[in-house]
Order: sequence, then C-alpha cells, then structure tokens
Amino acid sequence: MAEVSRRTVLYGASALAGTAALGGLWAAPPARAAARAEDTHRRIADDAALVWKRFPDSWRTGPFLANGRLGVLVYRGADARTVKFMLSHSQVQDQRDHWEAAIGLSRLPIGYLTLTLAGEVTAVDWRLDLWNAELSGTITTTRGALAFSALVHNDTGVLLVSLRPGAGEDGAAWGFTPLPSATTRTIRKPPDYVGNPAPTLGSAGEVRYAEQPLLAGGGYTTAWQERRIGSRRLLAATVSYSHPGATSTRDAVRAVRHAQAAPLDRLLATHREWWNTFYTRSLVSVPDKWVQRFYWIQLYKLAASTRADGPVLAEWGPWFPEIGNSWTAVWWNLNVQVAYPLGNGSNHPELDAVTATFRRDHRALELSVPPAYRDGQTYALSHPGDWTLRPGGTRSVGIPGTGSKTDQTGNLIWGLHNVWLAYRHSMDIRILRDVLYPILTKAVNFYRHFLTQGADGRLHLPLTRSPEYADAADCTYDLSLLRWGCTTLLETSRQLGVDDPLRPVWTDILNRLVPYHTDATGVIIGDGVPLADSHRHFSHLLWLYPLREKHWDNPADRDIMRRSYDHWASNRERWHGYSFAAASSMLSLMGSPDESLAQLRVFLDGTVVDNCQLTPNTMYREGNNFAIESPLAAAQSLLDMVTQSHAGVVSVFPAVPSAWREASIAGLRTEGAFLVDASRRGGATEWVRVHSEAGEPLVLRSGIADPEVRDDRGRELPWRPARGGIEIDLPRGRTAVVTRRGARPGFEPRDVPANGSAPSWGLPA
Repeated sequence: MAEVSRRTVLYGASALAGTAALGGLWAAPPARAAARAEDTHRRIADDAALVWKRFPDSWRTGPFLANGRLGVLVYRGADARTVKFMLSHSQVQDQRDHWEAAIGLSRLPIGYLTLTLAGEVTAVDWRLDLWNAELSGTITTTRGALAFSALVHNDTGVLLVSLRPGAGEDGAAWGFTPLPSATTRTIRKPPDYVGNPAPTLGSAGEVRYAEQPLLAGGGYTTAWQERRIGSRRLLAATVSYSHPGATSTRDAVRAVRHAQAAPLDRLLATHREWWNTFYTRSLVSVPDKWVQRFYWIQLYKLAASTRADGPVLAEWGPWFPEIGNSWTAVWWNLNVQVAYPLGNGSNHPELDAVTATFRRDHRALELSVPPAYRDGQTYALSHPGDWTLRPGGTRSVGIPGTGSKTDQTGNLIWGLHNVWLAYRHSMDIRILRDVLYPILTKAVNFYRHFLTQGADGRLHLPLTRSPEYADAADCTYDLSLLRWGCTTLLETSRQLGVDDPLRPVWTDILNRLVPYHTDATGVIIGDGVPLADSHRHFSHLLWLYPLREKHWDNPADRDIMRRSYDHWASNRERWHGYSFAAASSMLSLMGSPDESLAQLRVFLDGTVVDNCQLTPNTMYREGNNFAIESPLAAAQSLLDMVTQSHAGVVSVFPAVPSAWREASIAGLRTEGAFLVDASRRGGATEWVRVHSEAGEPLVLRSGIADPEVRDDRGRELPWRPARGGIEIDLPRGRTAVVTRRGARPGFEPRDVPANGSAPSWGLPA
C-alpha cells in the first residue's frame, strides 16, 4: 500500500475531529436533547466529561461504558495498531456452587473486540460525554485517521460503535478474542479446579458469535455484526447469559440483529432520553471543579454499574479487568455497603439493587449460617458471594467463640442498614414491611445464639473478629450493629403496628448489652484490644458513621466521638481509599468542614497510600487489585458536606469548607423523603426549598437568620424554633421556601463560579 503523506494524515485527522466535535458520528441529536442545550444540569455534566489526549493502556486509564449489565472499557491493544474494546457483563458467572463463590460462582472473563488499524496510533482525541453516556473522538495513525462514537445502549444492552475512517484507514477491521472461561482468583483455589471448555466460534447469517458453554450447564455468548451506512460503518455487539438453559446464542444473535435493524435515530433517542433524565433528577455545584467533576463522574459510574432490577455491585462493577485478579465476586464486608448510599442522597432509587437483592434472594442467607444454627429463623451473610447471595461451598460466617469465627458476623446487618437508608429516603412502607423487618429479625437472631450474661449482669459476645484487624470479645463492630439492629426493630415494629413477641427480647438486649470498651484514646476494638496500629477499616467506628449512634448535637457525645476519630486518624499509613472517604464524612458530621475537604482531597489528588491510589479515570486500585467502591464512597463524602439528615433533622450546607463561598444544590433527597434545593452565596445560605413527598415532620437547619417561610404559591407558612433550626408543618406534596426576611432571590439551580483552575479527568494533555 502506498505511503500516506504527513499532510494527508493531519488534514484527515483535523476534518474527522471536527466531525466528532459536532456530536460524533450518529445522526443529529433528538429535538428533546437539543432543547436542553443551555440547561444547567447539562452544562455541568458536559464540563465533567472525561478527556483523553493520550492513548489509554488499561482498566486504570481507559474510558468506560455500561448499562448496569454489559460493560465496555476502551484502551490500547497488544500493539500500537490495535484498539481494544474489553467486554464484560455483571451477570456472567460460573455456577459450580460446590466451591466457594469466588471460585465456583466466580465472575468470568469474556473477551475483547479489537479494532486493528493500518498504521500505529500516534494520537488520540477522545471525550466521554456523561450527558449522553457516549464516547467519541478521533484516532490518528501513521497511515491516516478515523473518527468514532460508541455507546452501550441503555435499554438493549448492545454496544454500538460508529466508525468513519479517513484516507489510509479504510481497512480498519474488527475481530474478537475470547478469554479463558475460568476464575482468575488463586486464593484457596482447589487443586481439582478446571476451567470451562473452550468456546465455539460460529455465525448466523452476517452475525458472528463466540459461544462459551459452562460445565454446570448454560453459558454465555458474544455476538457482533458490522454493516455499512453510507460512509460510516456501524458495529453492534452484545453478550447474553443463560443458566441452566442454553439460550445465550439465540438471545445474543437476536439482540444484534434487532439493533442493526432498528432506526438508529430511535435507538439514540431512547438511550439519550434515559441518561438526560437521569442527570436532571439532582444537582450539586461547588467552586472546586476538580471535586465537582469527580462527583458527576461517580453519578455516571453508579448508573453505568447498577440498576434496581440488575445484579448488586461486584468489586469491578460491570468492568472485568483483563488480568482479573482476586476479587471475582461480591464483597459484603464493606464494599457493597459503602458504594450504594450515594444513590439515596442524589435521588436515584432506581439504582438500589441492594434492597431488590434482599427482597428477591433472602432465602439464600440461611446458607451463610453455620449448619448447627440453621433453624429457619436465623440469617447471616458470608463473603464473598455471588449476586444472588449464595456463599458457595461450605462457607459460612463461622461460630463466634470458636476457631471457625470469621470477620463476617456483621455483614448482613450492615447491608440491611443500606436498606434502612433506602426506606428513610423514600418512606416506602413496603421496604420496611417486606424486606427490612423480616430479614433484620433473623439477622439479630444470629447474635442471640451467642449472647451470654456475665458476672456484671451485662450481655456479652464471645470472641469474634473485628474486620481486618484483630479478634476480640465484645467486639465493638458487632456490638454496634447488634445495638442498631435491636433499636431499628423496636422502631420498625412500632411503625408497622406489629406486636412482635420478640419486642421484650430486643428491649432486654438494648438495656443489658455491654457498653463499648474504651481507653484514653476513645472507643477501642473490643475487650482488652486497643487500636495500636494503622487500620484501614473503620469497623470499630461504625457507631459514629454510618450508624450515627452518637450525635454531635449532644455535647455529652462530642468527646468520645472526637477522641475515637482522632486516634484512628493519627496513623494513616495503612489507610485505603474508603478510609479517606469515611474520614471525610465523619469530620463533616463533627462540624469540621475544612478537615473534611482535606481528607477528601488526599484521595482525589491521586496520593499513593499503602500502594493504593485513585486512577486517572476515577477507578481505584489496591496494589494490583482493582475496585470501584472507594470513589463512590468519596462522592457520598461531598453529599455529606452539602446536606445531612438524621433523627428528623434536615441540615442544608452543614459542612461546607470555608473556601467554598458559593454552592448550589437541587433535587437532593434526604431522610423523611424530602427533596431539597438550596443556594449559598457570599459564604451564607441564600435560600432553601423543601418539597415533602411523605408528609413527615420537618425540622430544617439552614443557617438563615430571621427566616421567612412561604409555600410554593408565596403564602406564608407558620414555623417555630426547634432543635437548632425551625420546625415547619409541611403536608405531603407541599413545598416550603425559606429565605432571609424580605429577600427575593432567584430560585434556579446554577453552576457556581470556580475558585481556581482544574484539569479534566481522564488523560488530558
């Protein structure tokens, strides 16, 4: 082939870049999306777009697309002539449950599509558009250039990639490489473990496929097809999974054919409509645009990773790293629990797979109970497990006080705290009645098997393991969860009007349960076990956050809260990403906003601590293992700065750092099912608007002196001072607007001015 001149390459790349900048290689945007071009939500989402001016090379650096099931990562292939589209799927797992979940129920690698180019890549100019969940840009090579746009269609789960090759790259070709269908975990891997059989490659008309059978029955199939549309080429690809039936090939081929046959404009319209609507449900804007962009990227990541009708988050979300590593299942000892709260405050109940998982699969929780205690009334949750709560093999949470004890005794109650938060933010009584109450009753029953009365008349727990630290009797981690569980069951039974015969039992536990053990440093790990070394897990501080057993409003609680936190934070040598996120949130609860921001920025700035680091694409690595929960937890830390709600009090801008003189929020959801909009200017709250979905009692702390309270029609509403704020009678469906008396500000959400420059996330120039 004749060489292409440098001038031709540069001209072609420039022309294609212009095409990509005008909206990619799809048809014109639907009218509804175009009409929103000046919308504040869209401007903020557009500003948060990730940018690549350098060729990404891995899971840590590449752009990512997903719809809660099919996941795609894009980065450099084996050589400079290939671009890899790594495919993965959150439902694709093995089904050999005679082995523990991380082995026998392990998530499985699928494979990758490769776009092989004529020349070596010399430059990329890519943009991950959050607003439309689309990746677009140009690739310049030594032989020419091409422009592309890609998305994982929200409704169909089909990857669509539109190409427009320039001169010299007309021959760019797609291929597929399957990965071995075997767990990538090596820890406790049985010597008789074998991978699944090799896939079968085939075609159904113009659709090609790789059919991967499972030894346990069923399997998964990757199907793909490319067709030409004028000067463009459109690839459609998907992954389908079936078990125990063997329908994956039929399903995958059908999905690809439907995608190729459907009007492209219609596919784009439905995809963009879902994502555009998603972003308009809430808004957060702060002057630190590095933090603001990170937050909006985490909203995108959460929505791409999980849906209420899909699998609960595994360690990698839907993005299986090519090398796999060890975290091949669902980790319930912290990871799920810290990933999901963001969906509550950001007003996205449609992402709550935790409540849905417990509702659907709770019967599997008995499998995590040691066999001697399976009485039909006891539940526990071992980890790792699969997305249907099965622990696999003979794994259980172990028996406290014996050599089989594990650090998993509290997993279930902590997971149910997420369900409680989902209820409190929605006030949907069905969550309380059908999910939380019956499962929490059985979770508390697990601890009841092991409570014993000591010589002091108190109820004590035998030796358990404080997660990732040490064994201890009266372990603070377990005591705090048991105390929260009994308190919540008493309150829940009252709300449901249930005269449960266990109410006296729960009351007795609360009255006689041994207090947390303490020393000069505050609350310690357990009886006789101080916190003597750096500890990445905040397990012994769960009572502080997120259970919020103690309250900063109560002066009597402040000393123990601050001493316990300060001692934990005094040695951060072994901290990981979620440690900094938890520390930030704890400091926000304790009225230390500048310290809170400082802890958050340590993580966001890519600081390496204990060989852990936030990656350029906002994923996260711990050594050579990868995860996504820490960045999601860090986004929750930002929410804790701008809104808090607990014990019937809604606080607006409770922990805004002093450098953030302005802020704007809209549509944030709080406990009590309130939707909150507010504006901060000149270092003070300008106005607050609260809409009540459930008619719950409202005590509002806004910081507005001499407030004037009106409804959404401008009529004055009565209020009275209460609990450091004002109490407003706000019936279901009504709205209250609070301003400084006589002030008449504008009430629109806004993108507040930046207080300094900040680069884009991704790999900018």
